[in-house]
Amino acid sequence: TGYYGDGLNAIIVFAACFLPDSSRTDYNYVMENLFLYVISTLELMVAEDYMIVYLNGATPRRRMPGLGWMKKCYQMIDRRLRKNLKSFIIVHPSWFIRTILAVTRPFISSKFSSKIQYVNTLAELREMIPMEYVLIPDSIVKYDEEKCIKRRMRTSCLSNDPEMTSVEQE
Repeated sequence: TGYYGDGLNAIIVFAACFLPDSSRTDYNYVMENLFLYVISTLELMVAEDYMIVYLNGATPRRRMPGLGWMKKCYQMIDRRLRKNLKSFIIVHPSWFIRTILAVTRPFISSKFSSKIQYVNTLAELREMIPMEYVLIPDSIVKYDEEKCIKRRMRTSCLSNDPEMTSVEQE
């Protein structure tokens, strides 16, 4: 959790890599109680505008919440919390997350859909929100660094490829 703006509005950070493994026998029970905890915490913390930062990087598929759980979360969040949400930022969005959101878009309000933003790196996130009060887990920082290194290597490989260079020059 962190804060932004003059009124120190809440930034809720949600790291999916810490969610329980879906192979647990008590998975549904744990997820149900986690949801209730998150909602009760939001209701206590959020009096004004707030934003959610969903850290998707470093999350194996078996730890990602299912479509049914996400739909239930959206439906159970009361109108005030939905209205006060200013931005839902997804950091390191996977193909799976993008697909789920594309498929569910017709079923969620256009106002909510317009609040969803994709961010590919922590550097991009820093450009959007003040990070001094936001704690990013080490596993996410490491994932981001590795992803940036791979991206730089891909970019430098492409720029050193004579065929790619000639294509760029045309």
